[in-house]
Amino acid sequence: METTNQRMAGTATTQAALWAVRALDWAEAQEGFSRPLYEAVLRTTGIGDGTCVLDVGCGAGLFCVMGAERGARVAGIDATAPFIAIAKERVPQGEFRVAEMEVLPYEDKMFDVVTGFNSFQFAANPVNALKEARRVAKPGGAVVIATWGKPESCEASAFLAALRPLLPPPTPGAPGPFALSADGALEVLVEQAGLTPESVAEAECPFEYPDLETLLRGFLSAGPSVKAIQVSGEAKVRDAITAAMTPFRLSSGGYRLENTFRFLISTRPR
Repeated sequence: METTNQRMAGTATTQAALWAVRALDWAEAQEGFSRPLYEAVLRTTGIGDGTCVLDVGCGAGLFCVMGAERGARVAGIDATAPFIAIAKERVPQGEFRVAEMEVLPYEDKMFDVVTGFNSFQFAANPVNALKEARRVAKPGGAVVIATWGKPESCEASAFLAALRPLLPPPTPGAPGPFALSADGALEVLVEQAGLTPESVAEAECPFEYPDLETLLRGFLSAGPSVKAIQVSGEAKVRDAITAAMTPFRLSSGGYRLENTFRFLISTRPR
């Protein structure tokens, strides 16, 4: 098996380069909005003292922070080196590696729970990524895949729509953020990877910002925004996002966007 120095697949390399640009902004201004989703997964899977957990595409490590606070032994992989550096700082007792989700640098049957929050669908081959998750999960262990809910339940889709004219045309067949949001899509995917779907649930994750500059700091840190800035310039991207966010402005001067995330708990057959 390859080590953490393995060569990244093209998709991982491209995404890592984009998300690395403003990794600290993401960690400080955006990542925290996923807390309700993380709490729901922690509660549903029963993660606690001694649970061995791997988060695939762990970002800056917030889910691992929350797992470690419950007594879990946590590990995380991400293609973006600055995210891994932040995760190591946040959870010194955790084990974090820069790695590719389709070639996980772990032995078979190591983890009680394997999670992927908005990550598996962006693999070059999502089924292969989930097969790797199944491989490193213990028999009977849980593999969790979480994604955006349906576009109509996610007001943050207005942000993505604002970026679309500022980005190059997507590669044919490239997965979008809502690629797995349709009813039944998660179940079909995990079954193709040899996992058994157990339950699907949703979590409400509102995005709340005290002012426009904080909102822009969060949204501009996302990989799609970084790409749009590279193509069209930061001024155009800031203006487009600002205009798109106008309907979500509060009388206080802050902003609030309602969003639903969906997650599926599956298990590795014994």
